[in-house]
Amino acid sequence: MNEHTVRAYGEELNALTAEVARMGGLAEAQIIDAVASVVRRDVALARQVVERDAKLDAMHIEIDKKAIRLIALRQPVATDLRKTLAAMKLAMDLERTGDLAKNIAKRGLSLAETEPMAPLTRSIERMGRLVNQRLKQVLDAYTSGDVDRAVAVWSTDDEVDEHYNALFRELLTYMMGDARTITACTHLLFMAKNLERIGDHATNIAETIHYQITGDELTGERPRATAVPTPSEIGSPEQSV
Repeated sequence: MNEHTVRAYGEELNALTAEVARMGGLAEAQIIDAVASVVRRDVALARQVVERDAKLDAMHIEIDKKAIRLIALRQPVATDLRKTLAAMKLAMDLERTGDLAKNIAKRGLSLAETEPMAPLTRSIERMGRLVNQRLKQVLDAYTSGDVDRAVAVWSTDDEVDEHYNALFRELLTYMMGDARTITACTHLLFMAKNLERIGDHATNIAETIHYQITGDELTGERPRATAVPTPSEIGSPEQSV
């Protein structure tokens, strides 16, 4: 390839990485606002989160299109191919992260119609901060090409699991103590599970970054806390969200 072609090719790869980073920024904002809408019982903010999810969907489609076009026209190999494929995989994880944030906001709309449960929503807020911190760290690792930071996120996956397990037990205690709290607590359980799944997507991203940079899969089993039942195993609120 001549110099002009090489430069254009590099610019396309860099633009793809930048687009994924922008998508990651929006996904982070969606988590922050979804959790804030629950804590503040902010119906307007929750609706904004739901509406903004369409933008993440559109960005996912656009990144896939650009990556496929790059593969078809440039036929990348080795590191360049891994970088292109990584962009597609990260976009998919970020799109699913956005779906989970949207689900939290939608349940927040239902929760706003119930009696306030401040101690429990604060627990959701703490878990939301942890999950968003992990997502930010792994996205920073992506933009900086820092494989060690990516592995650090991967190796602490059990922290999110532990938060989820503790919150699960706390909510179960409330439901057993007062049947009137069952609907609200079950909404909160599903929110906590959504946050735990966002943490899983952060570790997926870490694995993708590791492969992109090194060409090797991350070996070993992800650190995990002892599992508790999922919300669906103990029932769901009468309203489907």
